[in-house]
Amino acid sequence: MYELIQAGKCSYYVQSPSKAGLVLLDEKNVCLIDSGSDKDAARKIRQHLDANGWHLAAIYNTHSHADHIGGNQYLQKQTGCKIYAPGIESCFTCHPILEPAFLWGGFPPREMHNKFLLAQESACLPLTQACLPEGYELIPLPGHSYDMCGIRTPDGVVYLADCLSSRETLEKYQIGFLYDVGAYLETLEEVKQMDAALFVPAHAEATDHIAPLAQFNIDQVQKIARCILDFCQTPLTFEALLQRLFDHFQLTMTIQQHALVGSTVRSYLSWLKNEGKINTFIDNNLLLFQST
Repeated sequence: MYELIQAGKCSYYVQSPSKAGLVLLDEKNVCLIDSGSDKDAARKIRQHLDANGWHLAAIYNTHSHADHIGGNQYLQKQTGCKIYAPGIESCFTCHPILEPAFLWGGFPPREMHNKFLLAQESACLPLTQACLPEGYELIPLPGHSYDMCGIRTPDGVVYLADCLSSRETLEKYQIGFLYDVGAYLETLEEVKQMDAALFVPAHAEATDHIAPLAQFNIDQVQKIARCILDFCQTPLTFEALLQRLFDHFQLTMTIQQHALVGSTVRSYLSWLKNEGKINTFIDNNLLLFQST
């Protein structure tokens, strides 16, 4: 774990639960694509920097989830590097309390104040194509998060962030976190058509052929959608639907999982409602969902 693996002529990644990309800008300076899940992960990254005599010039965060920005604060304090994140992700990176608050839908309880959902603050600037060095490409990858992006390096390596999950992860957890289901499916269709010397997803093995895994993720989304529509043949409240899904997929309910999976299920419901596949109505002061 935390081995530095070469992905291209100038591109590397740190093998970890949430891969961090490391790219040589010149003989001395490097940039990171995400910073790991926490301070300990950042220390492991810094060990690679020190061992090779590299100076960290910038961190490009693909999005603002805690397992991608958790090392920001430590590395910024140690190196003085600049940090960038795309769109609204930069606001969440500067103010990480927004993440658990968004998931909870209000002030989050103490159980959600942990490193998995609440990173340390870091000074962050908006990431645009103009911020990247010459020869790098910013790739919009919305769906999993608000304005998530990937990055293509000059040697043809594409860092895909969280736009897809491994088969093993989906088979174990079934319902992967999504913010915008429709945008996510569009992103995956675009990813299926991409070419690269190597694709580096944050939560799946690096590969030079990404289309099969992208299709597996698409199929999983459609499976979850069919399941929701089937359960909602009879009108259900959100809590009743969430319970049915947890029981069906044999998931374990905790406050954190209620927030994470619950947020995703609400996103599915919004998508299905906008697609005309689910109706909502109020009965006895209960909001009910029913398949059309």
